[in-house]
Amino acid sequence: MEKKAQELRYARSLIEASLDPLVTISTEGKITDMNEAWVNITGKTRNNIIDSNFGIYFTEPKKAREVYQEVFTKGFVKDYPLTVIDGALTEVLFNGSVYKGPDGEVLGAVVVARVITEQKRIEKELIEAKVFAELATLIAEEAQSKAELAAQTAVDAVKAKQQFLSNMSHEIRTPMNAIIGFTKVVLKTELSAKQKEYLTAIKMSGDALIVLINDILDLAKVDAGKMTFEQMPFKMAISISAMLHIFETKIQEKNLVLVKEYDNRIPEVLVGDPVRLHQIVLNLMSNAVKFTTKGKITVKAILLNEDDKQATIEFSISDSGIGIPVDKIGQIFEKFQQASSETARIYGGTGLGLAIVKQLVEQQGGQVQVKSEVEKGSTFSFILSFQKTNAEAETEETITALDTEIKNIKVLVVEDMALNQLLMKTLLDDFGFERDIAENGKIAIEKLARKSYDIILMDLQMPEMNGFEATEYIRNTLHSNIPIIALTADVTTVDVAKCKAVGMNDYIAKPVDERILFSKIVGLVKKSIHSNTIYPAKNDLHQKEKYVDLNYLNQRTKSDPALMLEMISIYLEQTPPLINAMKQSFQKQDWDSLHAAVHKMIPSFSIMGISSDFEGMAKKIQEYARSQQQIEDIADLVLQIEAVCTQACLELKEEFKKIKNTKS
Repeated sequence: MEKKAQELRYARSLIEASLDPLVTISTEGKITDMNEAWVNITGKTRNNIIDSNFGIYFTEPKKAREVYQEVFTKGFVKDYPLTVIDGALTEVLFNGSVYKGPDGEVLGAVVVARVITEQKRIEKELIEAKVFAELATLIAEEAQSKAELAAQTAVDAVKAKQQFLSNMSHEIRTPMNAIIGFTKVVLKTELSAKQKEYLTAIKMSGDALIVLINDILDLAKVDAGKMTFEQMPFKMAISISAMLHIFETKIQEKNLVLVKEYDNRIPEVLVGDPVRLHQIVLNLMSNAVKFTTKGKITVKAILLNEDDKQATIEFSISDSGIGIPVDKIGQIFEKFQQASSETARIYGGTGLGLAIVKQLVEQQGGQVQVKSEVEKGSTFSFILSFQKTNAEAETEETITALDTEIKNIKVLVVEDMALNQLLMKTLLDDFGFERDIAENGKIAIEKLARKSYDIILMDLQMPEMNGFEATEYIRNTLHSNIPIIALTADVTTVDVAKCKAVGMNDYIAKPVDERILFSKIVGLVKKSIHSNTIYPAKNDLHQKEKYVDLNYLNQRTKSDPALMLEMISIYLEQTPPLINAMKQSFQKQDWDSLHAAVHKMIPSFSIMGISSDFEGMAKKIQEYARSQQQIEDIADLVLQIEAVCTQACLELKEEFKKIKNTKS
């Protein structure tokens, strides 16, 4: 008896040890026993639970009955979901099986409920998180799409703006070129005092319009991130003197005193961008002269410090003019802003000059500062660093001096506008140069076929064949290295880069400065005449001196005609596509592709007996492409390698025919 009681207590302890609710059910569906966990989950007493129906404790009694019915039918049930009616509507999964008596008769079933409320909550949160994540992804993708659309719209807007400014520049500069150019020409003739006065007024008005155009275009380039800075040797002292010389007449007219203080410790030749320095100083000087009616203007250039590599210089321009109110100093460097609403009315101007100065200085790593007091004057200062060099600076004076060495220069002017044609004729006649006029690129090419010229002045925008197309044809089809200067009314960086990419040697912005035009013509003709390496022009393609020497190929193939023919065939097959790849990658400024194309060409130079000089040029292209240094030199090198390889192909075709005829 005692033993049985112990067994019962042991069985009870096992039942109570289960943390999951557990009940035993009779075959009629009545609860016969339970553990404390079941009591707790139902919230009822044991006495109330005993002999009660199993189904009444669940939200779906019918499904609850199916649980024990399935147990008695199948002998077990697994993971059957139900929801207990309690304060929290606890979700459970039932697992159970029948229990039998000694004779094998089914006495009832034992079912255990595993509470899964927490798992359900986590599952629900995971589902919600997944839904929210998918929604967030959709939102992010939509946002990205909108951002990409906005970015593309912005890019398109910048392109449209640049195109508009380019067109505007061309349309305004083209007639201005003629107006200012002819005014200068007429001013050199015999005139009455009144005529000279009127013409001077016309020239001054034209110059003012050009300044306005330059300001707007420069500002557009800054906004578009297209402003570039050259790195070239120049003489600082001469450069500043030339800038100040421009204002001497105006300063004398206003009875002002110009004081120049130049630090002689500044190295004679420095490396930087003299054109941008001119622009900065000219804008600041222009303001100083404009806003000063009495007193003096002081221009200083002081060496702050230097080391082995660079010199840091502080520039300042002080005036005794009207000054700037303290509350307006913060505004004057903003676009289209002046110190007061009366400034533009009284003194003129667009309010762009100082905005451009600020951008030019800051993009070179400097900063503009201003000190001013109303009715006492202003001082604008900025600090820039320049690289030191041992190189010589080539000045415009030295280029112009070449006139004594070169005579009878023949110039082909490619220009469609009658006024500009007449102006260029007048200027070139004054220089003593021989000139022909072509109305477009197509006519220019026809003239080149009939007559030789020393240099071409090429307008860019023309009907039938524009300047870019004509230059490409001259370089790639005629294989001519004749110097070409672009005459462009559009001075944006994009056009300058394109000029170099198609093979133009230089460019001049309209209205043309006759002194610069003369210097550039003489300089390029001089360089062309004394160039050590000249690639073949159209008329020289059948010259006596050949580019290909098959002696090496003869030795390597042991004079085997079949092998020689095979080697030549391979060269003729692979070279034209490589030439094309070299040109296209250069035009796209894809330096890796350019390097790869030239790399594949180099081995064939020695095999086909092409001079090692040209192999050296090809290696220079590789070097410049890899380092992206001296990029401006690549254009000429690419053109020369293209011409040499093209000529080599022509020669090898002839050799191929000879070898084949000899073999047969």
